[in-house]
Amino acid sequence: MSVTILDGGMGQELIARAGHATSLWSVQALLDAPDMVRDVHGAYFAAGAEIATANTYSVLPDRLLKHGLEDRLEELQRLACQLARDARDAHGSGLVAGAFGPIGFSYQPDKCPPAAEAAEVYHRLCEIQADLVDVYLFETMSSVDQARGALMGAAGFGKPVWLSLSVDDTDGTKLRSGENIHDILPLLSEFKPAAVLVNCSVPEAVTAAVPLLVGNNIPVGAYANGFTGIADTFNQIGATVDLLEARKDLGPEAYADFAERWIDAGAAMVGGCCEVGPAHIAVLAERFGGRA
Repeated sequence: MSVTILDGGMGQELIARAGHATSLWSVQALLDAPDMVRDVHGAYFAAGAEIATANTYSVLPDRLLKHGLEDRLEELQRLACQLARDARDAHGSGLVAGAFGPIGFSYQPDKCPPAAEAAEVYHRLCEIQADLVDVYLFETMSSVDQARGALMGAAGFGKPVWLSLSVDDTDGTKLRSGENIHDILPLLSEFKPAAVLVNCSVPEAVTAAVPLLVGNNIPVGAYANGFTGIADTFNQIGATVDLLEARKDLGPEAYADFAERWIDAGAAMVGGCCEVGPAHIAVLAERFGGRA
């Protein structure tokens, strides 16, 4: 089985380079330093990544509205996708994935609107990205209904859709909503996304989740975060990532050890999420790139 090397986290890498966090998180760099965004994509390609995930995770109507930037939605979406394309073109190969984060707030599926309403928002974003990306990547989907809204919104564009789930940090057999991860399987059968992944949970939880998704006639991927966990106070638009603490025991080799377990369990795509940077991806590419 060949292994695709995904890229690592964008927002935390941008903050590390900028030296400070704001409530706009990764969107701040699109406003202040778009060249830095392109440079991060370039660093991941140089490390061995085969995918550039556009910096669009937080370019969402509700997030921009909170900061008075709602009229710049399409501009920022297109800019982020173009920066990923530019880095890919400079590298000479790779795919561009358009990222879509949760509406409402990450890790808080109860704040997401019902699936039909969310689908309207995602459909608009998919329209903006349609001529710029190769794959639609819905990230950190934390409940079945949240995932349904994403898949509904992406329907009809003739583009591969990757659905990435976030699981409970203390029990990787469950989504953050408390639903069993197996509850997502009927949705996969109904919408037939091109891949299902697990992201932005601690590596131990991802390790528990991956085997439960393997064996359902759909490629599985995994990319964990490097946080100690998600603080209860990190729960609404405007909260800054200063509230989240990075682990100190998850260097590139240690992270790759977890990725090896995911691959051994059947994962065909591995990369990193928040706090997992180019050095981590370089070790993944060295260990697993080109594996067949």
